[in-house]
Amino acid sequence: MPSRWKLFIFITLLSLVLDQASKYWARNSLPKEGPDCSEIPAKIEQHKCFGKPVPVIDGYWDWRLSMNPGSAFGLFNTLPGGRALLTLVGVIAVLAIGVMVRRAKDHQRWLILALALVAGGAVGNLIDRVYFGVVTDFVLWRYKEHEWPVFNVADVVLVIGVAILILDLGKDNKKGKTPAKPAAA
Repeated sequence: MPSRWKLFIFITLLSLVLDQASKYWARNSLPKEGPDCSEIPAKIEQHKCFGKPVPVIDGYWDWRLSMNPGSAFGLFNTLPGGRALLTLVGVIAVLAIGVMVRRAKDHQRWLILALALVAGGAVGNLIDRVYFGVVTDFVLWRYKEHEWPVFNVADVVLVIGVAILILDLGKDNKKGKTPAKPAAA
């Protein structure tokens, strides 16, 4: 097996395990409040139960269980057929990533790392979407009255993977350019 596949599989599985383990912890350990918290995530999605904040860094960072029917950061929450569309997009993205890894060279470690992180995050949220119908989120960052959308480990590795991908592509573009020759006087 080429080294790029070993790296890709290792990072993808590591990301996936961290994501799914943290979501399992969040669903089973974070406090909930409301008249009926018997079925998680269904009761949270139906607004019959709510995640209760647990401060990590008071005033800035809380753990709070949330169920997201949309994509990262709550996008497409109300889109009709959004779950099916997001599932299809996730599957297509993972297949496209597989093709990109196949075409990559073993020495392109940053590219492989970035693709593995994106794949791990995409598969992590895809598992939630298929199994639960919603994605488990639990990290809440806030400042004073402002709250950012609740997110999870899969969202983090996706963002890091995309950032590395952009930086790596930018680096490759700079390598391919030849410096301009000075104009003759």
